[in-house]
Amino acid sequence: MAPDYKLFFYEEIMLLSLRDREGTMEPMVSYREAIGGAILAELLLEQYIRADPSKRSQPIQVLKDGPVSDELLNECLEKIRSAKWRKSAQEWVMRFSNIKDIKHRIAERLCRKGILSESEDKVMLFFTRRIYPEVNPQPEREILERIHSAVSTEEGGVDPRTTMLISLAYHTGLLKRIIDRGILKSRKKRIKKIISGEAAGQASAEAIQAVRAAVIAAALIPTIAAASVTS
Repeated sequence: MAPDYKLFFYEEIMLLSLRDREGTMEPMVSYREAIGGAILAELLLEQYIRADPSKRSQPIQVLKDGPVSDELLNECLEKIRSAKWRKSAQEWVMRFSNIKDIKHRIAERLCRKGILSESEDKVMLFFTRRIYPEVNPQPEREILERIHSAVSTEEGGVDPRTTMLISLAYHTGLLKRIIDRGILKSRKKRIKKIISGEAAGQASAEAIQAVRAAVIAAALIPTIAAASVTS
């Protein structure tokens, strides 16, 4: 029997964001915001939290007591629980994306699962960095098959997890790194329908829209800050 690779959103985003051979992050991708959004998305879809749609900032409220059966997700859920006041979805995406060593923590998990390997690489002869080449391509291949199948299908629904993954990838610049430009152009209407939540059903649309808005806002902040410095 083939192994069952059950990955969380943030692990899927990491696999898609890493260049397979080099083990380094894809350029021009807001991968940190994608990871922050992926953590928020997991908690929303599992209904541990909810974004209040009645308020413009969509503050996050906790719905369930008890821990999540995942160390990183539980850590983030506890941050939400222990906050003195309710923060917006955007604020939590930013906080989660800035967790210390978040990239390495997730990559090391994937190493333990036998999907990546950890190595060191020299930069400009003097500095070293940790890199994570892919050693088992099957999990990422399955993720890409899900995405391509959803995008290429003309009609029909898309499961909430694949919808959320495509939305995260689209709004952080990752989708254009993993799908051919011609396909993106020819399937533009279908992709727009998916990322709007229309293809996932009403039950998941609220969570998808909350994460989409939060990720877009969080990804824009570094760009705005850089522009203000140079202006």
